[in-house]
Amino acid sequence: MRNKTIWPVLGAAVLLSGACSGNQAHHSDCVHVVDETTGRTGASCLPLAPKSDRVDLSSPRFTHPGRITNPLHPTAQVAQTVYGGQESGKPFRTEVTLLPGTKTITWGNRTIHAVTSQYVAFSAGRVVEVADDYYAQADDGSVWYLGETVFNYDNGVVADTEGTWQAGHKHAPGAMIMPAHPHKGDVYRTENDPGVVFEQVTVRAAGQTVDGPYGRIKNAITVHELHMDGTTEDKVFAPGYGEFSTGSAGGDLEAVSLAVPTDATRAPVPAGLAALDRAVRTAHAGPAPATVRAVREAWDAYRASDAVPALLVRQMTRDLDAWRKAPQDRAAALRAEQNTTDLLLRHEPLKTVERARLDMWARQLGIDARARDAGSVAGDVTGLELVRQRGSTPKSAVLTADLAKAREAADRKDTAAAGRIARQLTEDIAALR
Repeated sequence: MRNKTIWPVLGAAVLLSGACSGNQAHHSDCVHVVDETTGRTGASCLPLAPKSDRVDLSSPRFTHPGRITNPLHPTAQVAQTVYGGQESGKPFRTEVTLLPGTKTITWGNRTIHAVTSQYVAFSAGRVVEVADDYYAQADDGSVWYLGETVFNYDNGVVADTEGTWQAGHKHAPGAMIMPAHPHKGDVYRTENDPGVVFEQVTVRAAGQTVDGPYGRIKNAITVHELHMDGTTEDKVFAPGYGEFSTGSAGGDLEAVSLAVPTDATRAPVPAGLAALDRAVRTAHAGPAPATVRAVREAWDAYRASDAVPALLVRQMTRDLDAWRKAPQDRAAALRAEQNTTDLLLRHEPLKTVERARLDMWARQLGIDARARDAGSVAGDVTGLELVRQRGSTPKSAVLTADLAKAREAADRKDTAAAGRIARQLTEDIAALR
C-alpha cells in the first residue's frame, strides 16, 4: 500500500538545517512541506518528532539480510498477500508477491542482497502501479527498506517512473520500515530522502488484537504516518501479514483480503467455491443476463456454505451487483474473476492460482482485443508479464515467445493481432505442466 506523496524533482524540498517557519525549536533539521497538487515547496516545516524519539539512528549490520523473520514485516515468509478496498471512489485491489532471487544493493560500505517484493495495484480491475520493493533484515531484527523501482500506468501503458529510489544512489539512505520490537512512542522514517521520498512513522499502540480474514490476530500495532505534503494516516501492521490496513470502510480503504501461507488450509477446494469458479469463467467468456445471474446464485450458495473474509464479501457483492446491472461490463467481469482466484488461494498452491491468473489475463486479452480497446489490451499483456515474472508457473519457451508477440502487438496498438495471439496464449497456458 503506497498512500504517499512523491515529488521526484524538487530541488528546494531538501533536508535543511537552520530556521524554518513553524514550531521547530526542538529540532535541528527541517523537511519542508510540499503541496500535493502543485508540487511546490512551502516555507513551513513538517512537524518532525524529536531526535530522541527515533529508533532508526544506529548503523545496521546485515549478516543474513534475506532471512526476514520479523513477524510484523515477514517479507520473506509470506508468498503472496492480496489487499482490497476502494480509492477515490473506485474498487482498489493489490497483489504483493515475493519474487525469486535477490537484489544486490550497495549502501555505503555495505553490499546487501535484499529480498524483492512485487507490488501490483489495480484500480477498477486495471493495473495502475507496479513496483519492485527491496527489503533486508538487520542483525538486530529490524527490517530496512532499501528502495523501489516504480512504474506508474495510464491507460495500460507506463506513464512515468516517479517514486523510484535506491539506497546508496545519489547518497540516498536506507530506511527502517519495522523495528525489531516496536513500542508505543517509537519514531522512525520509512523513507528518508526529502525531495524524493519521505515518511515519518510514530507507533501509536502495540500489543493490539485485530480481526483477520479468518480469525483474531494478536500483537498488532497501529502507526501514524506523516507524509511530505503534511497529510497523515494511520496504518495497522499484524503478525503473519505485515502491513494490514489503512483508511476506513467509509472512505479510502486498503486492507488485507488474505495472505498465504498465513491463511492457507489443507482442506480441498469446497464444492461451492469450485461451482463459483466455473460459473464466473462461463460468464466471463459469454456474458449475458442468464450467465451473470448464475454467478450470483453460485456466490450466494458458496457464502452460505463456507467462511469468507468480510472484505472479500463486500468486494464480490459490489462487483456482482455492477455486473448484473450491465452484463457486458468488462471491468466488473474481470474483478469478479480476480476475487474468485483470491478465494482459491486459501485452498490451492500458489502456482495453481497463478496459472489460473495467466489464463484469466489471456482470456481478458481476447475480450479486450475484440472490443478494440488498445489501452486495456496493453494492460492485459502487462498482467501476463507480471505473473510470469513471479516464477511460480512452469517455464515454457513457447509461452515466452508468444507473450513477446503479444507485447509487440500491444505496443503497435494492433488489437486484431493481439486477439489472434490471445487464442494461442490460452492454448500455451493449458499445456503448462
